Amino acid sequence: MSRKKIVAANWKMNLTQEEGNHLVQGILSGLPADVNCEVVIAAPFLFTAELVQHLKGTPVMPAAQNCYPAPSGAYTGEISADMLKKAGVKFCITGHSERRMVFHESNGFIKEKTEAILKAGMTPIFCCGESLEIREKNEQNSFVQKQLEESLFHFDGTVMRDIVIAYEPIWAIGTGVTASPEQAQEMHAFIRALLTDKYGQEVGNAVRILYGGSVKADNAEVLFNQPDVDGGLVGGASLDADNFLAIITAGN
Repeated sequence: MSRKKIVAANWKMNLTQEEGNHLVQGILSGLPADVNCEVVIAAPFLFTAELVQHLKGTPVMPAAQNCYPAPSGAYTGEISADMLKKAGVKFCITGHSERRMVFHESNGFIKEKTEAILKAGMTPIFCCGESLEIREKNEQNSFVQKQLEESLFHFDGTVMRDIVIAYEPIWAIGTGVTASPEQAQEMHAFIRALLTDKYGQEVGNAVRILYGGSVKADNAEVLFNQPDVDGGLVGGASLDADNFLAIITAGN
C-alpha cells in the first residue's frame, strides 16, 4: 500500500521567537504548490501559540516536542497533552533519545506520555533507536524491539495504525554520521515486521516509520526512496529554510 510521507522538523531548544517567525515564513513562502507529503514543525513550547496561528490555512501542521502525561496538577514547568491539543497542536514527539538520555525517561514513562497524547486527540511521533555501543554489540534489533513492546504494544491495532514511529540511531544524531540507506531500510523493515507479526499485514503496512538520524538535503532523497522509510524527523537541517524545503521536495 502507499503511505503518505511525513517530513517533520524538530527545532529542539533553538531559535528566538523572531528567528522562528522568520524561519516559518521562509518555509511557507517556498513550499511547493503541489506538496504531497505531510509537513510538520515541532517548535519549543514558547512558540506554540504563535506557530499555530502562522500555520492556519496552510498544509503545514504544528507539533510539540514533549508533554507531561498527567492532565493537570502540581508539575511545575510541565505542559499537558490537553493544553497542547486545545492550543491547536496536531502532533507530539515522545520518546526522543535526548529525553531518554538527558532526562532519563523510561519506556514505562514514555508509554504514559503516548497514552496521554492519544487521549488528547493528537498523533504521537514515537522515537526509538540504539546507541553506538548497542549497535557495535549487534544488539540493536532486540533493543528497539523492547522499546516498542514496553511502550506501544499494549495498544490495539486500530490505535497502533495511527501512531507514527521514528527510528533514530543515536550514533547518527548531531554527529554528521548518517546510517547508510541500507542500514536505515534494514531497521525500518525489522520494525515493520514486528508490527506485522503483532497486528497483521494491514496494520503493519499502514504504520508510517520515519528516519531520524541526521537527515539532510543531500541524503533525504535516497533515504526516502527506501521501501520502508516513510519520511524523516529532521533536526539541525530543519533550522534552515532552504535545506528543509529541499527535504520536503525529496518527500513529495
